[in-house]
Amino acid sequence: MKRVLLSFALLSVILPGQAAFAGGSIERACLNANRAAASRALCGCIQDVANAMLTSNERAKVVKFFKDPHRSQATRQSDRSSDERFWIKYKRFGQAVTSHCRR
Repeated sequence: MKRVLLSFALLSVILPGQAAFAGGSIERACLNANRAAASRALCGCIQDVANAMLTSNERAKVVKFFKDPHRSQATRQSDRSSDERFWIKYKRFGQAVTSHCRR
C-alpha cells in the first residue's frame, strides 16, 4: 500500500494539471511541469508505461486528475464498478511507473 501511495505521490508531483490531448498527453504534461525531476527520459518512460497499460480514454482521465486532484479522489471513492476497475488499473500503472522509470 505504501508503494501505491508513493507512486501516486510521485505522479502528482511530476504531472500537474494539463488539458488532455490525444497521444503523448502525459509526457507533455510531465515536461510542462517545470519540476526538477521532470526530464525527457523520465516523462517519456511514464508515457511509454501509460501507452502499454492504459487506453487512450484512461490516459486522458489520468491527465485530468492532475488538473483537478479532487477528481482522482472522487474516482477512488466512487461506488461505480467502472471507477473501481479503473482505480485498480491506475494503481498498477503507478506501481509500474515506480519500478520501470527509475533514474
